[in-house]
Amino acid sequence: MRVDVYTPFLLSLLFAGAGPLIGGRVAPALAARVLAGATVVSAVATTWSLLLLAVTLLDAAPPVVADAREDGLRLPEPVPAVVAFAACVLLLVVAHRLYGAARAEYLTRRALRLLCEGQPTDTELIVAASSAPMAFAIPASAGSPGRIFVTSTMLGALSAEERRVLLAHERAHLTHRHARLCTAVTLAAAANPLLTPTRHTVAFLLERWADEHAAAAVGDRASTARALARAALAAGRREPSGRLGFTDRAVTRRIAALQADPPPRLWPLTAAVLAFGALTALGAADATGDLLRLLGPVLA
Repeated sequence: MRVDVYTPFLLSLLFAGAGPLIGGRVAPALAARVLAGATVVSAVATTWSLLLLAVTLLDAAPPVVADAREDGLRLPEPVPAVVAFAACVLLLVVAHRLYGAARAEYLTRRALRLLCEGQPTDTELIVAASSAPMAFAIPASAGSPGRIFVTSTMLGALSAEERRVLLAHERAHLTHRHARLCTAVTLAAAANPLLTPTRHTVAFLLERWADEHAAAAVGDRASTARALARAALAAGRREPSGRLGFTDRAVTRRIAALQADPPPRLWPLTAAVLAFGALTALGAADATGDLLRLLGPVLA
């Protein structure tokens, strides 16, 4: 317990540093799935470890102390009391961050759904008359299919072939349910801020995944890179948003990746990422067993 309970935090730190390395060397579809899964597991493990640390305060509760003295039992002290109190405070911070992240996701989804109001249910493409060049995917929700939102200005800035690229890119976000992966890593990073770099890596990989899908759909990586470059020039400099947009997330790096060969599926590197995620869960599970053995006689 004294060591295992801290293992998920250490591994999360190492995992966050290794995330960008994985993302640049493994096929984006595989890397995004693996990193997202490992990120969620790591966030759950670190939150559970905080809960375990907080639970150690039970042996200081007056009823527990009185019962232990009557039975002649020696109260264990798995961790210092100051660490347990700090864990309680951090759990409150985690709860607040999760609430804020979940609320932001909800408000973003609701704002995107409002853009679809009045549109036929069998219409995938929504073209809005706007001077702002934008294109992004609107994920499906209960009773509403996924949509592609594009402004007339963005369509006017692209050729017919480049429009095919844009639509294929956004369709990939809908087909592969990228919004779910994005939400999962966002909530994981809210629970464990050490995983924030990994969240950024996964968001970038989702765009790279859609780029590769579009390149395969049109059969030309060069034209896909040109379409991305032209759309980025039309959109200008914008901060990445909560949407899965065509011109968000490190456009220059995405264009450079399309001008090179598709990245390979490096299974050994992928297995290493999965091992990181599994080790965080194993550390939390081992700490749980240790705590139950320590407090079992006292709470029996």
